[in-house]
Amino acid sequence: MVDSTRRGKRFPDSMSKTIPIWTCVLNRSIANHLHKIGDLVEQKSVGWDCSLHLPLWVSDTEKAAIEDRLEGWTRELDESGADIASLALCLKKPLRPLWISQKTVIWLNEVPDHNSWDFTPIILVSASLSSGIAQHRTTSEFSWNYIPGAGDDEESWARGLSPNLFWKHAYDLINSGPDSCNQKVADIVEKDRVYRSQRGHNAPQITAKAPVSGSSTQFSDLEPLSLDISNLKLNTDSSDESAISWLGSTNLALGPSQLAANLSDVDCVLNCDQKSISISLPDGEAYLHLPIVNSKLDRFSLFNNLPSAVGFARLNLSKGRKLLVCCHNGEDISVCICLAILISFFDEGGSFDGGKSFSEMSITKAELRRRLIFICKFAINARPSRGNLKQVFSFLCSKKATPV
Repeated sequence: MVDSTRRGKRFPDSMSKTIPIWTCVLNRSIANHLHKIGDLVEQKSVGWDCSLHLPLWVSDTEKAAIEDRLEGWTRELDESGADIASLALCLKKPLRPLWISQKTVIWLNEVPDHNSWDFTPIILVSASLSSGIAQHRTTSEFSWNYIPGAGDDEESWARGLSPNLFWKHAYDLINSGPDSCNQKVADIVEKDRVYRSQRGHNAPQITAKAPVSGSSTQFSDLEPLSLDISNLKLNTDSSDESAISWLGSTNLALGPSQLAANLSDVDCVLNCDQKSISISLPDGEAYLHLPIVNSKLDRFSLFNNLPSAVGFARLNLSKGRKLLVCCHNGEDISVCICLAILISFFDEGGSFDGGKSFSEMSITKAELRRRLIFICKFAINARPSRGNLKQVFSFLCSKKATPV
């Protein structure tokens, strides 16, 4: 679900094109898999639809251009190593997108039972209005202007509420209503912060930014919750769902930094969080702290630190040591560093070769995708940002151009 579009569009391109393209490509890849194992007869009974479904406002010319590339995209997915077999096993009907906006009219008594549908719906919900004019609202706790695109960066409006926390308390939040929602969020976030703090996890209180000068917003009722949480950065890991992910048999693991100090089955730690951690290791040189920041704050932070990170990894992995790469949430920076390490020192089978395979390969985006898929098989919460992936690609290309 999104709450923002640009240039007055009711749905963003991700919903109008990207997701429909992916549903079609996945359907085709699943069909290819079922055909290979001879199990397509049963699926054909419900009509395994591999056609492209786009909304009506996408032109026929653009649709034709997309259809011309579907076969190539499907082939790339089939060759990427993605686990299509597991998806084919659990998906009984082909995927198809459906679009819902504020102007959608649905007669509930005319909606057929979902079991009678011959597809698995991917419901795309946009809360935006098609008007490109900023809308002034005064019906809630305070006045505000609706600006298309403002909902893209959740850290600016989520008030510290992570996806895990939201789904744990979804009904409580919805039932609290617009006037009490902010206070409810504050209570939930603070209880989670105390819970994590009592267990030794990194759970700092954050001081909110001062209100914008000249704003018409009334903050008198919000002061208790604007003291420490209204500008809290998104933390998608709740304490009971954080985990260390071992990447197959590579002796390489990744995860959030707050769990590193309690691990006993690692020999060395590469910490990419902003804060250093206290950890007991047999070797004083088995710990390296590289404070790397998100690409939104520094577009070259990861790139500049990758030589040290990769060098540290090679030194330890070549001795058969188990290496943990950790960052704040274990989803972005640590994933990207593991990606660089895997490509630099491991073959496609996941065996350490010290860089032999790297010296013989061509660095392409397709290669990065294949290795990233390998990581995602084990680290299911991986969410590497585009900016950090670009830095990994640039680093590998520069390393290839100037071999040691």
